[in-house]
Amino acid sequence: MTDEVDRSASDDSAFRIPSLVNLRDIGGGASRFGGVVRSGVLFRSTDLSRLTDTDRETLGALGITTVFDLRTAVERDERPDRLPLGARHVGLDVLADRVSGSIAASMAELVADPVRAAEYLGDGRAEQYLMGSYRDFVTLPSALASYRRLYTDLAHGDVPALVHCTAGKDRTGWAAAALLMFAGAADDVVFADYLRTNDELLPRFERMFSRFEVAGGDRGMLVAVLGVQRGYLEAAVEEMLTRYGTVEQYFAGGLGLDDDTLQALRTRIIDTGTVVTRA
Repeated sequence: MTDEVDRSASDDSAFRIPSLVNLRDIGGGASRFGGVVRSGVLFRSTDLSRLTDTDRETLGALGITTVFDLRTAVERDERPDRLPLGARHVGLDVLADRVSGSIAASMAELVADPVRAAEYLGDGRAEQYLMGSYRDFVTLPSALASYRRLYTDLAHGDVPALVHCTAGKDRTGWAAAALLMFAGAADDVVFADYLRTNDELLPRFERMFSRFEVAGGDRGMLVAVLGVQRGYLEAAVEEMLTRYGTVEQYFAGGLGLDDDTLQALRTRIIDTGTVVTRA
């Protein structure tokens, strides 16, 4: 017997948490292997440093067992997570092996100086920087090690889990997108989840965008850094396919997951007993 569910509308509106932006369950979409990507396995969000006491309890009610933190050691030290009660913290520095600096680390200075911002971000430089970062997610040894640990723990550890970086859009965006592709989600589902960040996150920066424009800056430069674009994720997918051929080979050959882990991960993330219906 199979369960039928309507996935035409968002299923996660019930757990909106004001102090935790960009929060959502990656599950719910159809899988080409049959059934749906299982809900209640992996959530994604921004970092947990701003959680209020009340919202911390609300997040805890989701039963989060593990929080995978993809930030650098510096980011973690500057803004430590406020974990739900009973959850363990796993620090995975995706960008530990990156040599170049981060535009994000200079954002406060750039926002205050539109001329300097134009020098760093204008003429497509922001977009090129982000696309390079997304390729790094596929190639850096620290990224491969981090995502290997994430997916291995998801396959064999306790769930539900939550994965985040700082804004929950880039390092986290690739973590969610790669898992959805591995689970057999259609491209439109993968990109819809990824691009949803613009609706969830960018409105929080509206005052900053307005001040930047008043000072003579082009808000598009900031949006390019603080939001997401289809081309960013496409850069990572292209890099993955160029190096490994398929998402399955990325998980097996690139990340080094053995057959037992691959099967356990697919079993955990796909609910074959549920059929998707559309209204």
